[in-house]
Amino acid sequence: MAGCTSRCRQGVLKLIQSIQRLLSGTLSKDKVDDELEMTMVCHRPEGLEQLEAQTNFSKQELQVLYRGFKNECPSGVVNEDTFKHIYAQFFPHGDASTYAHYLFHAFDTRNNGSIKFEDFVMGLSTLLRGTVRDKLEWTFHLYDINKDGFINKEEMTEIVRAIYDMMGKYTYPALKGDVPKAHVDAFFEKMDKNKDGVVTLEEFVLACQEDENMMRSMQLFENVM
Repeated sequence: MAGCTSRCRQGVLKLIQSIQRLLSGTLSKDKVDDELEMTMVCHRPEGLEQLEAQTNFSKQELQVLYRGFKNECPSGVVNEDTFKHIYAQFFPHGDASTYAHYLFHAFDTRNNGSIKFEDFVMGLSTLLRGTVRDKLEWTFHLYDINKDGFINKEEMTEIVRAIYDMMGKYTYPALKGDVPKAHVDAFFEKMDKNKDGVVTLEEFVLACQEDENMMRSMQLFENVM
């Protein structure tokens, strides 16, 4: 069991690296064909055409992603421990566990403690190739920890602190304990237009679209993928 878990972790790590190459254009058509041949398994993607229609990925890209996912994780799902391990590899100078926890639950739209290929690719499509509105809506749901349709200051502070912890002192050598709170206080002041102590989706989207610095800060996943 332990060997299977370790293999799955390594496989998903390689899969994410392949995604980065694919989207950056460094994975050529010939290389895509090589990837398909190397990761071929007996299972065929179910509803591939439907996923192609629902996402911003081509059929060929979906095949690469699916076959890599199934080949390295035969169960077809990724659990939270594996997800945390992946982020620990990408951010060795900090503690990525809390951010990975929140990010995992944002991908786990079925709330069943695991991420299926469909959940994974739908989230990636939004975050990497969605419209500005799509990305901001997804980010809002990441911040809305208790899923009540609003973001309060405590929730925003939790996410921002988790990101600072993940990036670590390697990235932020002068980081102090009150920096995440100060960061949130400034942004929350701009977002909470009616001063009722919570931020709605529309307030969040409007504030980010009006402020370029806030937009960059709120589209966090693109910076830590």
